[in-house]
Amino acid sequence: MARAANPATASGVAKHAASRARARDLGIPLPGTPGPLNAITDVAGVEVGHATLIEGDGRLIVGKGPVRTGVTAILPRGKESQDPVFAGCAVLNGNGEMTGTAWIEESGFLSGPIMITNTHSVGVVRDAVVAWLALRNPRLTWALPVVAETFDGILNDINGFHVTKEHAFAALDNACSGPVAEGNAGGGTAMICHEFKGGIGTSSRVLGPSQGGHTVGVLCQCNHGRRGDLTIAGVAVGREIPELMPCYDGDSPPEREWLRDMLPRCGEAAKSETPAGRGSIIVVVATDAPLLPHQLKRLARRTAMGLALVGGRGHNDSGDLMIAFSVANPGAADPAGKARLTMLSNESIDALFVATIEATEEAIVNAMLAAETMTGADRVCVHALPHHRLVEILKRYNRL
Repeated sequence: MARAANPATASGVAKHAASRARARDLGIPLPGTPGPLNAITDVAGVEVGHATLIEGDGRLIVGKGPVRTGVTAILPRGKESQDPVFAGCAVLNGNGEMTGTAWIEESGFLSGPIMITNTHSVGVVRDAVVAWLALRNPRLTWALPVVAETFDGILNDINGFHVTKEHAFAALDNACSGPVAEGNAGGGTAMICHEFKGGIGTSSRVLGPSQGGHTVGVLCQCNHGRRGDLTIAGVAVGREIPELMPCYDGDSPPEREWLRDMLPRCGEAAKSETPAGRGSIIVVVATDAPLLPHQLKRLARRTAMGLALVGGRGHNDSGDLMIAFSVANPGAADPAGKARLTMLSNESIDALFVATIEATEEAIVNAMLAAETMTGADRVCVHALPHHRLVEILKRYNRL
């Protein structure tokens, strides 16, 4: 079984991110004012951790690798809190899984972390969260963890079941505030976005005093989209870079028939359609604004508009699942007596909608900019979005 290569790969802190510029580092004109970290961890109390598994090269041997996968953990109030948060969920297209949402819809509360992994590891991660919660709270009697997924079976030995309980524990135990590792990290390790390398991305927005001064943070696991739809800062970037499509780097094509018929050899002309164009996105929204569950559901829905700005189309084969939570109103789930709540009026929520849309758009772009070219199972190669090409294109269209 694969293991995280070193302690840093199980950390939420972006120790290697300095080598990969984010959208604002490149001067990409995206709207809104981000927080100090431009990350979901700008919302006070939120912690993020990753466990990243990268092992092996060459031909796919189910159960042995190559392994390119992982787990990401988002803890709304941090590891030391057992206080639930108000939450709401939304679905753009439902070809995906996010466990625990039936109880969120019913109760309005999220208890415990949000985990993101690959499609075939949802079960083991879900069980691991229950075990982790029970270790920290011996009085725990039940848990319905939230575990979401996207498919990494193009680059990863997904049927080898390499994600273990220990990896989920590592992501949870190493979760922290501060900068968040993006791109090829955690659950996003082998994900593909608009047929470039994708993965984890994050961003935040801070509202001005006249709008309440609240913070909204977004974290996405990006594994969606077709190349021709990719749009950045209003420019159809994907149409300007028709090459650098997913390909296999070897003398013979992948043995997996569904890939063999679609992927070209690296250096040869792309085929009409690659499976990387089908995929999913998980979007997690955090805020310190005092919103109730029905309002958070509305916030979660707005992430689809940010997805659309980058060229997400909610294809039939896509699992586009969203969840939003608020760290306001601590103690609201206390079973004793009546809870005293604060609530932002519906008439005052528009600025939060806009902030969510903006942060989702930027989080997706950051995921692609942070990601690095990866070669995985069967020597399938997925290229990173080239920064210099992106800058050239945006300059040509007078966006830089």
